[in-house]
Amino acid sequence: MLLENKTAIVFGGGGQIGGAMARGFAAEGARVFLAGRTPATLDAVAGDIRGAGGLAETARVDALDRDAVNGWVDSVAETSGSVDIVVNVISHDALFGPMIEAEPADFARSLEKVALSFLLTTQAAARHMVKQGSGVVLHFGGSDSGNRMAGLGNVQVGNDMVEAMRRQWACELGPHSIRVLSMRTGGIPETIPDMPETEPVKQQMVDATLTKRAATLTDVGRVAAFLASDHAASLTSTQVNISAGAMVD
Repeated sequence: MLLENKTAIVFGGGGQIGGAMARGFAAEGARVFLAGRTPATLDAVAGDIRGAGGLAETARVDALDRDAVNGWVDSVAETSGSVDIVVNVISHDALFGPMIEAEPADFARSLEKVALSFLLTTQAAARHMVKQGSGVVLHFGGSDSGNRMAGLGNVQVGNDMVEAMRRQWACELGPHSIRVLSMRTGGIPETIPDMPETEPVKQQMVDATLTKRAATLTDVGRVAAFLASDHAASLTSTQVNISAGAMVD
């Protein structure tokens, strides 16, 4: 078990990506604490984990509320004795379309949500990680320096901002043996609703890969568990590419 006796906190744990990571952590022995704003989706993920013999607890927490985030993370640390892994994959407000047409207030507000949630969740966990001299901060998104696609609006800008913060966090937390990483894919077909009009989009994701196999949610969970484990002790301040060659480094 790669994560036996470890404590993992997942903000956005009721979502598809957060749920996949939480299941991956639990499958490797971690005790998982899921936070979000929708109890039903959190309970569904927790139910899956418990049904597979894992440990999971849920809480309704607003990742943009400093006091709520700090208070909950502190309670997790008191309950479990440590904070070993923290993930922030809360949903972003995606504003697709030409930037020349973007509403400035909406654009700024959407990026503020990304930056604030990353800052608050990492701050709350890092306080405990610094004291214990270990920990992993993991996020999902990724930068694409070769992007040539127009109309992405705030989406790629937000991902790039996360990567910039990841680099700075890694510099500051590295001396305390805390690793900071992110993951990126070229898209996960499973996360797109099954409708006739979405099938071409899913196929494009597959066709863009070198292996003709796009990443799955199971892949996300397994890679996340590996990255959070001591087997990945030499990895920090980097994004891990699981795009199957859709994005070439």
